[in-house]
Parts: sequence; C-alpha cells; structure tokens
Amino acid sequence: MTAPDAGADELAISTPAPISAPAEGVLGRRYRALTLGIISVVSLIAFEASAVNTAMPVAARALDGIELYAFSFSAFFTASLFTMALSGEWCDRAGPLVPLFTGIAAFGTGLVLAGSAQQMWMFVAARGVQGIGSGLVIVALYVVVGRAYPERLRPAVLASFSAAWVVPVIVGPLVAGTVTEQLGWRWVFLAIPVLILLPLVVMLPALRALPPAERAGTMDGRRILLALAVAAGAGLLQYAGQDISPVSLLPAAAGLALLVPCVRLLLPRGTFRAARGLPAVVLLRGLAQGSFLAAESFVPLMLVTERGLSATLAGLSLTGGGLTWALGSYTQSRPRAEPYRERLMSLGMGLMALAIALMATVLADGVPVWTAALAWVVGGYGMGLTISSGSVLLLRLSKPGEEGANSASLQVSDALGSITLVGLAGVLFASFGGGSATAGEAGGAAPPAAFVAVFALAAAFALVGAYVAARLTPRDA
Repeated sequence: MTAPDAGADELAISTPAPISAPAEGVLGRRYRALTLGIISVVSLIAFEASAVNTAMPVAARALDGIELYAFSFSAFFTASLFTMALSGEWCDRAGPLVPLFTGIAAFGTGLVLAGSAQQMWMFVAARGVQGIGSGLVIVALYVVVGRAYPERLRPAVLASFSAAWVVPVIVGPLVAGTVTEQLGWRWVFLAIPVLILLPLVVMLPALRALPPAERAGTMDGRRILLALAVAAGAGLLQYAGQDISPVSLLPAAAGLALLVPCVRLLLPRGTFRAARGLPAVVLLRGLAQGSFLAAESFVPLMLVTERGLSATLAGLSLTGGGLTWALGSYTQSRPRAEPYRERLMSLGMGLMALAIALMATVLADGVPVWTAALAWVVGGYGMGLTISSGSVLLLRLSKPGEEGANSASLQVSDALGSITLVGLAGVLFASFGGGSATAGEAGGAAPPAAFVAVFALAAAFALVGAYVAARLTPRDA
C-alpha cells in the first residue's frame, strides 16, 4: 500500500461520520404554516357543524319554516356529495389550490346567505351553497396532505384532523347557544366567515409551492355526471324518507334507480365485494361511519325515553367519545404503530361492535346508566383507530395523480354509509314500534325491541368491517 493510500485510510478512520439532522415534524419550520392552516380550517368546519345544529331550530321557527327543517340538512348533504367527486377530479387535473380556495369561498358565502335569509327556502338554498363548499374543501385537504407531506408524517397530520374537532364539538353548542340568546341566531352564521381569512393567508405560500398536478388536463365528464346522479339519487331518497306515504314510493324508486348503478361506477372497482387493497379501504370507511352514526343517532333518544335522562345529560354522555376518538387517532399516528395498521383497524371495528353491544345493555334497568358514557368512550377510541388509519392507507395506495379521485371516493363512501345505515336503522326502529317514543311524555317510550334492532344492525355491520379490515393489504404487497 502506498503512502497516499495509507493516509486516505487513516483519514477515513479518524473522521467522524456526519450526524444527520433530526427528521422534521408536522410543526417544524417547513410544514408549520401549512399544518396550522389545515387545523384552523378543519376546526372552523367542525365549529360550524356543531354550532349550526344548535341554532337551526331557532332559525327555522324565526323563518316560519319548521316544515322545511329537515331539508336544510339534506340540501347540505346532497350538494356536498356531488362536489366531493367534483373536487377529486379538479384536484387531480389542476392541483388542490383552486378547489380548496373556491370551496372555502363557497362555504363562507353560504354562511352569509343563511345568516341574511328572510324566508326558509332561502335558508335551505344557502345550506346547499355551504354543502358545495364543504365537499370541495374536505377532499382538497386530503389531496394537500398526500402531496405536501412525506408518508412518515401523514398519520400525524390526519390525526390532527380528528383532534381539530374536539374543542369545537365541546364548546360549539355552548357558544352558539349563548350567541343565539344574546345576539340572535343570524350571528351564528355571519360571524364565522370573518374567521376564515386568517387560515387562508397562512396557508397560501405553502400551497403555491406544491408540485403541479400529475394528470393535468380536462376533467373526466363521465365521473362528474355519475357524481351528479348519485347526489340526485340520494336527495330523492332523503325526500321520500321525510314524507312516509304511498306517494313517496315514486321518488324513492327513482332515487334507487339513480343511486345504485351510478355509485358502483363511481367508487373503485370491487368496492362492494371488498376486493383487496384500495376497494376494501373505501368500503371499510363507509361501514365504520355508517355503523357508528346509526347507533349514535338513537342513543340520546334511548337515554331520554327509556332511562329518563334530560336532553343535556343524554348529549353529554356522548362527549367522551369525541375525546377518545382524538386519542385513537393519536395512537395510530405513532411510528411504532405503522407495521400494525391493518390490525389496528380490525381492532377499532371490534371495539365499535363491543361499544354498541354495551349500549344495548343500558336498556335494562339493572344496568347503571353511566354505562352509556363508558360504551361511547370505547367506541370513540375504535373510530379514532379506524378512520385516520383508513385515510393513511388510501393515500399510500393511491398512484400519483389519483389522490383526488380516491379521496373523493373515500368521502362519498363515508356519506353513503351514513345515510344508508341511518336510514335502515330508522326503518327497523319504526317497524318494531319505535314511532311511539315521545320524550318527556308518560308512557311514550318505545318498545325496547326497537332500540335493540337498531343496535343489532349497527353492531353487525361493525363486525363486517372487522372482517373487511383483514383485506386491506393488496396480495402483491
């Protein structure tokens, strides 16, 4: 060995290896502005959802439109269902910046229109404008996560989506109730748009720096038409459900004729047979959302009519579920949980089934009523494990340029799972005599079998979800 070679060896041995900089987190300098902007937007949407639900009955009475009360919700849902798919196509072709800002502008405009409405039909139309904005925003945010953050940070960012709902859900009804009583219901709607400006300013530089769309070009008109047909079908079904009569069978049949074939074409191929990989992920999200919401929708009614709780206490019994939902999301975001993501989702669905079964036991007088709160603590944790993990897997399995369409499919599955299982729960509840339940009136309780039927349906679909969770990994993975 020559002298130069020896010197080189000595230098290589004596020079310490460079120390790598610690990996930057979601609140590091590079991602801080975008993360805080995302959390702010999600928090405002969450606050609006909880606050508006509180102010809505007062608004409907003030506008002399109680008969159109349900349509103020269905208009929001139907419009958002359409724009979820539209946003997916738009994001894939042009990037998420324009759809996101358009959605936020539409959302704010809808709030202003609702707050200034002079008649109930104007209020319902304004809720539809809000739905347009909501559908555009939620899908665009998922695409931002998929394109702006490396895969190692996505679980933490998606966990922040759940965490951003906690405080608004807890304080939203109280703030909205106070504003409604002191200033009037209109200010619940008119005050929120002002708060939207700051997150937009904070996020804009980071959003402009995102890479261009992988599939730039014109949007797929076929998918947009399918989304429009699905939204119209869902709207007709909701209309039929609000008018139980022989005449309502016609819009119900038309809704099913539009909804069933179009949703099969809109969602990934193999979704309804739980094909491995992306289709199973999309199906599982719909099962999770639907089973949880179907049970949750009837819990307050059960606690008021069967166990004599006040409406306030019945609502508070569900609060713990929101907190543990955020905790479950945090659990799945930990790096150590990454190799076990599919098992965590299976565990989450199992915990939901257990929680719903526990809730059914509260119908027995010998079971302490606080069991309901305990059950929803368990169920909320299961939802946190499942929902955020589903979003992580979807982004991981999406090819470049398909994040928007796949995120839209995920949101459409969420919405359709909710409306389908809540609708089935309502049919079962009525079939077992649940229509006799009247809160606050002696003898107005429904037969326990009506609630048991609802909880059995929800628990059964949660168990189906636990099975689907075993099919989330593609065979070639």
